[in-house]
Amino acid sequence: MTTTTLAVLVPLLPFLGAAAGLLLGRTAPGFVRPLAVLPTLAALVLAVLVAVDQGGDRAIDAATRLTPTGSVPVELALHIDGFAALAAVLVGVVASCVQIYSTGYLRDDPRYPSYAALVSLFTSAMLLVVYSGDLMVLLVGWEIMGICSYFLVGHYWETPEARSASLKAFLVTKLGDVPFLIGLFALAADAGTFRITGILGSVAAGGIDHPTLVALLLLAGVAGKSAQFPLHTWLPDAMAGPTPVSALIHAATMVAAGVYFIARLLPVFAASAAAMTVLAVMAAVTMVGSGLAALAQDDIKRVLAYSTIGQLGYMSGALAVGDRGAAVFHLLSHGAFKALLFLAAGVIIHAAGTNSLAAMSRMSGLARRIPDAYWTMTVALLALAAIPPFAGFFSKEAVLVAAEHTALGDRDVAPAGAGWIVLVAGLITALLTAAYATRLWLLAFRGRGAEAPDHGREPLAMNTVLWVLAIPSLAFGLTVTTLDDWFDGNALTPTVTTAVLGTGIALVGALVTYAAWRTTTARAARVPLGAVAAHPEAEPAVSEAEAIATHTPAYGDIASAPDPADPGRLLLGPLHRHAAAGFHLDALYHALFVRPVLGGASLVRFLDREVVETYVRGAGTATGLLGAAVRRAQTGNVQTYLSVLLAGSVVLAVTAVLVAAGA
Repeated sequence: MTTTTLAVLVPLLPFLGAAAGLLLGRTAPGFVRPLAVLPTLAALVLAVLVAVDQGGDRAIDAATRLTPTGSVPVELALHIDGFAALAAVLVGVVASCVQIYSTGYLRDDPRYPSYAALVSLFTSAMLLVVYSGDLMVLLVGWEIMGICSYFLVGHYWETPEARSASLKAFLVTKLGDVPFLIGLFALAADAGTFRITGILGSVAAGGIDHPTLVALLLLAGVAGKSAQFPLHTWLPDAMAGPTPVSALIHAATMVAAGVYFIARLLPVFAASAAAMTVLAVMAAVTMVGSGLAALAQDDIKRVLAYSTIGQLGYMSGALAVGDRGAAVFHLLSHGAFKALLFLAAGVIIHAAGTNSLAAMSRMSGLARRIPDAYWTMTVALLALAAIPPFAGFFSKEAVLVAAEHTALGDRDVAPAGAGWIVLVAGLITALLTAAYATRLWLLAFRGRGAEAPDHGREPLAMNTVLWVLAIPSLAFGLTVTTLDDWFDGNALTPTVTTAVLGTGIALVGALVTYAAWRTTTARAARVPLGAVAAHPEAEPAVSEAEAIATHTPAYGDIASAPDPADPGRLLLGPLHRHAAAGFHLDALYHALFVRPVLGGASLVRFLDREVVETYVRGAGTATGLLGAAVRRAQTGNVQTYLSVLLAGSVVLAVTAVLVAAGA
């Protein structure tokens, strides 16, 4: 079997598994779990075989014409280079882990068959994006992921949070997809093809007439799909879905698609210095803003969501300085430890017996109850904080090294100013990342909240997946010296300057957070457990036990619920309230966009009811009155009819005489 055939089967197998799962979910429920897990595992095996054959040194290209278009052709094309081969393996690993994990996490969920089928379809769509060599075919996978995310985020549709989160995710990403589609057509019009190889050849020959316009239009779609400022607000709310879905979206699919797309077409963006500068600024604002927001969140999944936004900012920053090798290296590293973080958070939530109550400040005694999640999450948090020798250290240092080279003028792919923006923002974010990672670990595993009832040991499938993902979270970065050929031949090893500076800043962030936690814990020791002071609007609505039993947060506004042992409040000070609310971007968008749209809708409704319907009702009333008048004239009396006829004849005769006399 040829490599091309194997590559075609990689996205096809999960698609077939999804179709079979939807068809047999109700009639043969015993086949649901095998159909969810086995096709995805088979796709992973085939992706590994394709990667081994590709070897990182040459691209595999194949294409067949789908249908004649009369202008720019659309082809079912494959373009598998080192990036694509490794990214497909990552997608296969994470998707397989999520499917296996979900068999335990959602074992009693009545909608598990449709959930598993949608996850398989989601996986197939991302693999199509990874392997596609034609932008229109890539767009198909891009949009399928969007609709799958809508259904998966809204899996718990009984709750208003899930319904609104799914709608928000869909609408915000579609807001970016409109200019993205225009940019694709403009790019194809300039290059004369949708094929990636053809477009890159056209860029090299100077055949793109409007590189800045095209790049900025494409960046809008990337900002929506990869949750970059200012279209990032949907991702924290998307945590209302099942935790395995969060792991899938954050680690290997959906949000990584935008970064991967830019890496594929980086020469298009590099042709415009303005576009690279815009990308650098967008990445910098995203990194720093999300780091501050993560430090203020109490819900464990929202902390991880803002963390994902910041790490995607690192990847965008690497692309902004022209190093797609560093960007994809961090994408792969981040995919491993972020999937582990979310799935470990799922074990924590599962142990608490609720999906919605994940407030870290209310947790206690988890380290001894769920040791597997405790140890593996510790590994993942160390990788997130970029502490050597964990995977995140090497990939994050690769980004900082790339920014340093661009800032110092050693690389002319991007403006030096973009390099300085990314380097400074990256170092600040390293401090914030270590701070919120330390805070998460302390509050989740060393907190003093009310202890949830013990539900027993977690399912074996869930704990096994955690240890599987812990291996690349620890060891993937150590392979950096052997993967240079897979990343354009660029060296990804850390330099002394950035390694010492980045690690030192991370350690400072961790130590300062620990000191703040010790201070706040000492203060909290003098406050009765569960007491709330000086915040009457945050008084508990229900008891902790009742909250856990009914899956209802104890505080109506969990962000405003004061926790005397939270170091984030001490570190952020007056900024905490704004950071906890995401710096009020949702409120700003509501004022700028939602309220005007609702106002316009109200005006249209008023005009429709009071103006248009008035004319419609008037026409009906006039017709009715005319009919009533005619009906009164129809008496059925022949004498009356003859009298009217005679009178009419007389009137006509008199009129004729008068007309004749006048003439």
